[in-house]
Amino acid sequence: MEPAKINYKIYQGSTFTETLRWESETKQYAPISAITQAAPCVITTTSAHTVPINWRIRIAGALGMKDINTIADDAYYLVTSKTSNTLTLNQVNSAAYAAYTGGGILSWNMPVPLTGYTAQMQIRETLESTTVIAELTTANGRIVIDPVNSVISINLTAALTATFNFDSAVYSMELTDAQSNVFQFLNGSLSLIKEVTR
Repeated sequence: MEPAKINYKIYQGSTFTETLRWESETKQYAPISAITQAAPCVITTTSAHTVPINWRIRIAGALGMKDINTIADDAYYLVTSKTSNTLTLNQVNSAAYAAYTGGGILSWNMPVPLTGYTAQMQIRETLESTTVIAELTTANGRIVIDPVNSVISINLTAALTATFNFDSAVYSMELTDAQSNVFQFLNGSLSLIKEVTR
């Protein structure tokens, strides 16, 4: 797998948290039976779905309410809440859309099962630096893997970021599965915004 590249800003002396999701290449589909003309928009599927909260979805082929269909390849909606056969899209106000008249397919990439995974992440001033500014692992609690909700969370306390004194730094995160296979999951650069109130 090719690791994702994300650059972050960290505010010195402030808590930093980031929630990550790992999508597989496997697509899942669910037929749509209803879409509300409301804010927020609620979609009902014909049977139970397995979309996690805050997961990306696409909609195609909905009739009547054609504005809800995701046309562009990079167009997605985020599921903000759900039941077994409904999904709420908080960012979508469909009150002024044409009425839904039928059809449509909901699609999403299945989450990678995270059971048994551990994670390690290091921050260094440069790639060549031998000094580790901070180490984050599932063992020390700075990375939390939640297989139930399919999320990986990074947690830096305000006390830790208060000790940071770089202008910029680099990082990478590796995930290790239960069979000891290692995957480079994420990398990028960090910019430190210095603290004034301290």
